[in-house]
Amino acid sequence: MQDSFDITTLIFIVLAIFVIWRLRSVLGQKTGSEQPPFDPLSRRDAPLRPGNSNPEPDHNVVRLPGANGTRPAAELQTAERWKGFAEPGTPMAGALDSIARAESSFDAAGFLEGAKAAYEMIVTAFAVGDRKILKDLLSREVYEGFERAITEREQRGERVETTFVSIDKAEMAGAEVHNKTAQIVVRFVSQLITVTRDAAGVVVDGSPDQVAEVTDVWTFARTLGSRDPNWQLVATEAGQ
Repeated sequence: MQDSFDITTLIFIVLAIFVIWRLRSVLGQKTGSEQPPFDPLSRRDAPLRPGNSNPEPDHNVVRLPGANGTRPAAELQTAERWKGFAEPGTPMAGALDSIARAESSFDAAGFLEGAKAAYEMIVTAFAVGDRKILKDLLSREVYEGFERAITEREQRGERVETTFVSIDKAEMAGAEVHNKTAQIVVRFVSQLITVTRDAAGVVVDGSPDQVAEVTDVWTFARTLGSRDPNWQLVATEAGQ
C-alpha cells in the first residue's frame, strides 16, 4: 500500500514539472519591457467625442489631458516643444512650461483635441438643456449662468436646435499659472446651424437652413497635481 502511494505521488510530481515547463516555453518569462495592458480610457487612442458608443461609466465627462497625458518627459524638453502653439519666450510659452514642469505628461496637441470635444458637447448640451452634462464640465459660476439661461428659455416655451457642421479652428490664445491653478484660453471657430423656436414651433431666432460661422473664446482651468485629470470651463466670451 505504501509503495503504491509513493509511485502515485512520483507520477504527479513528474506531471507537474512537465506542465510548468510547457507553460514557461509557451508564455515566456517577464523581462521588464512588456507593454502595459490595453486601456480603453487612454487618450492615446482617440479623444472622447459626443455620441461615442464606448460604454464608459462616466460618459458625460470629457477627459482633457492632464495628470494622465501620454508624452514622455524627455520629449517635452526639446527647444521647440510648443511649436505651433506658442512663440518661444512669450508669456504663454512660459505658462505652458510651468504646466509641463508640474505635470511632465502635459500634451498641447492632445489638450486641444479634448477642448474641441468639450466645446461641441457643451454647446449641444446647452441647446437641449442637459444640465447633468453641463454640471460635469463647467465651473460652478459658469454652470449657474448656463442653467439660468436654460430655465428662462423653458419658461418662455422655447427650444433650441443646434447642428455642428464643423470646427474649423481651435487654437491656444493664452495661458497662465497662478499658484497651482493653470488656465488655458482657447479660441474656437466653428460652423453651426442654430435655430430657436417658440412653443408653436415658429422660428424666433436663427435659421434651420443657414450655416453661420461662430467664434468663441473659452477658458479652461485645472488644479495642477490634482488626481482629477479633467479641465473645467471657467469663462466664455464671444470672439471677433
